[in-house]
Amino acid sequence: QVQLVESGGGLVQAGGSLRLSCAASGTIFSINAMGWYRQAPGKQRELVAAVTTGGTTNYSDSVKGRFTISRDNARNTVYLQMNGLSPEDTAVYYCNANLKPYAILPFHEYWGQGTQVTVSS
Repeated sequence: QVQLVESGGGLVQAGGSLRLSCAASGTIFSINAMGWYRQAPGKQRELVAAVTTGGTTNYSDSVKGRFTISRDNARNTVYLQMNGLSPEDTAVYYCNANLKPYAILPFHEYWGQGTQVTVSS
């Protein structure tokens, strides 16, 4: 069974920083892309940033230049360094991984339970 466990959320003042971590564990044969999504109250879940196994990154326009995604392939872990936070970044942040538990299975999307990030003005 695959689990994605997030940590690092919390309350921070505008202009502050937080670092989110997400570790994938369980039966894992291969991981493709890993990423972070967020969902604010009353809004749809949106992509924040993603990174491939080879290190290619993709960011939403709203976080470019402020957030940095990285991963440790040996530890099956993805990180999100968030700087210059604003109240508009307040949301539940979800970790995502595109992986296959066994070689015979296709790649499938897995999600963490979410971690709350609240930015006060």
